Amino acid sequence: MSDKVAIIGSGAIGGYLAAELTEAGRDVVLCVRTPFDTLVVEEPDRTREVAVRLATRPEDVGPAKVVFITTKSQDTAGTKPWLDRLAGPETVVVVVQNGVGHVERVQPLAPQAGAVLPAIIYCSVERVAPGRIVHHSQARLVVPAAQASSAVSATFAGTQFEVTEDPDFTTVAWRKLLSNLVANPISSLTLRRIRVFREDAIAQLASGILAEAVRVAAAEGAKLTDADAAQVVAGLGKANPDGGSSMLYDRLAGRPLEHEYITGAVVLAAEKHGIDVPLNRAILALCGAASGHGLDGAF
Repeated sequence: MSDKVAIIGSGAIGGYLAAELTEAGRDVVLCVRTPFDTLVVEEPDRTREVAVRLATRPEDVGPAKVVFITTKSQDTAGTKPWLDRLAGPETVVVVVQNGVGHVERVQPLAPQAGAVLPAIIYCSVERVAPGRIVHHSQARLVVPAAQASSAVSATFAGTQFEVTEDPDFTTVAWRKLLSNLVANPISSLTLRRIRVFREDAIAQLASGILAEAVRVAAAEGAKLTDADAAQVVAGLGKANPDGGSSMLYDRLAGRPLEHEYITGAVVLAAEKHGIDVPLNRAILALCGAASGHGLDGAF
């Protein structure tokens, strides 16, 4: 087994991971649908070009030590041809996606893998064109406290990423979901960046959405309270106003939205526990109507 690192998905997260790991000297292959010449990363203090090795066909790759899945959750099934070639009994597959239920989505696609790990990423990054991404802020990854997690920490040694292992990953995943529950749908539905959360009416709406979600999260075993929800709203009000969200970028590009795996995850769990979540149901319906429609289809 080589020390090769494979990244499936060349969106904002996949591209940024590839850039960081390549510059740290890792043997990286970025699995893409649309090839490009050079990976360009724009950051507040610099712009850098990174020569990343690309693969456009699964048959062009072989087993890797660590595989990162960075596709949108709704595109997970499409990673199977890559996993068939990349994952072996010593491979750690790391699912870097929004929502919850990471392992349940991916394990059936890679039963031959040595381990499938969920991961929560904090990284505000935007793909503005194939091979060109803008990194706004943060570079942090949280994984469960598990034996296989040591491979993830070792992979990111020497990069800007901070990797943390947490024994209570259920709480970690639901805490991140709280942020996604408001930042993603509200920005995509209003077609505005994070500055929208500085408006009182939007902050109040976000608080109501999160109050419902905290009750659902507690029923799922996450140790979250209303204080966690308040912290999310306050944080968005102070965040970089020019930042965005993955669903906003998808909406602007007319791509399908990830709402079923963010708001939909809350609504589904709420149904299981008999919890009423009218605001989340409304947001889910609106995102469903907006999904796949960009500016041209918004009017």
